[in-house]
Amino acid sequence: MAFALQKPVKALIQRIRTWVSWYRQYGKLLLFDNLTRPTMTTKPQTPFEAKNQKGWKTPAPSPLNEMAERYLPNTEPPAVLSSPEELNGMAAVKPEHAIIVQQRLNELRSVNSSLIRLNAQLRVGGYLIGCVETTQLRKKRVLKQLPWPFKKLLYGMDVLLKRAWSRLPVLKKMYFRPASGRSWAMSEVEVLGRLCACGFYPDDTVEEKGLLYFFARKVATIEKAPKAGTGPVIPLSRVGKGGKQITVYKFRTMYPYSEYLQEFVFNNNGLQEGGKFKDDPRITPTGRIMRKYWVDELPNLISICRGQMKLFGLRPISEHYLSLYPESFQQLRKRFKPGLVPPEYVDLPTTIDEIVESESRYLEAYQRQPFQTDLRYMSKAFYNIFIKKVRSH
Repeated sequence: MAFALQKPVKALIQRIRTWVSWYRQYGKLLLFDNLTRPTMTTKPQTPFEAKNQKGWKTPAPSPLNEMAERYLPNTEPPAVLSSPEELNGMAAVKPEHAIIVQQRLNELRSVNSSLIRLNAQLRVGGYLIGCVETTQLRKKRVLKQLPWPFKKLLYGMDVLLKRAWSRLPVLKKMYFRPASGRSWAMSEVEVLGRLCACGFYPDDTVEEKGLLYFFARKVATIEKAPKAGTGPVIPLSRVGKGGKQITVYKFRTMYPYSEYLQEFVFNNNGLQEGGKFKDDPRITPTGRIMRKYWVDELPNLISICRGQMKLFGLRPISEHYLSLYPESFQQLRKRFKPGLVPPEYVDLPTTIDEIVESESRYLEAYQRQPFQTDLRYMSKAFYNIFIKKVRSH
């Protein structure tokens, strides 16, 4: 009996040793991001040459050269930095026209602070050129390099460490100790949102060899690094009664820093039927499900209890979205308290003009008979929501 078990036991022990060996080789490398990763090694060539010549290794990727030819004038070469830390040694001279940063944004311990410093070094209209490994590109790279028995397991560990651990308030400090804050996992939406929050506007992006290259134009001078919530419940600034800014709360349905991308998404995608942004890339797959069943709106009950909102009324909107309304109607709208369920669920408008007409009709009726109007509109809205299955998109 013992002899019969000896062979399978040896095989099991050998398999366990193999698994342990794979873990030592790949697991630790994954957790501390020492797997082979793409890097940006640029050597600006014609039509421009870098101001500060360095020990470049390879020519710049073709997308970088193409974008440089498109956006940068031939007469003014860019400054090239291996890292934003090199700004410490730069003299306080006239602002740069363009700066190329070789270091990936993922490698910066304080991304926003570094972007603010680069912003201060550029003139308005100048360009920041850099690269980042997005979560989508990171997933492709990691799964390609891991052995097949452990792909999902080790990638799940990577997601927990790089996305969850690095963002939770209590665990965030611990993350910086073993990993030294390296290799933030950032989606493309978060990267663009951080750029917009720090005074840049992304004019162009291109993927090449595992990296996302961006050309971001400076549009404003920002002195203080912005903050954005990364937890499951996020506070959002909205225009309340009297034009005062109020804070509404929602369950997170978008990627971090999405609130800074409203103008960018509007300029690129426009509006869809119902007045919301068309093909909004900021919404996560889970967020679409939550929005479909109104789960994301539940924390708004806090604003209702505070007296900042009511159950039925005009939808609380941001300053940017309010600017899309006619000026005269903006002033009228600010006179009323926003609500959780808007009149759009009664009239079902499809364009911004129809939304203005719908809200105008509601406000006219509300000024004559406040209670009766809200009761009538609310009953119609709930009928559309629960019987006709009208949903927010």
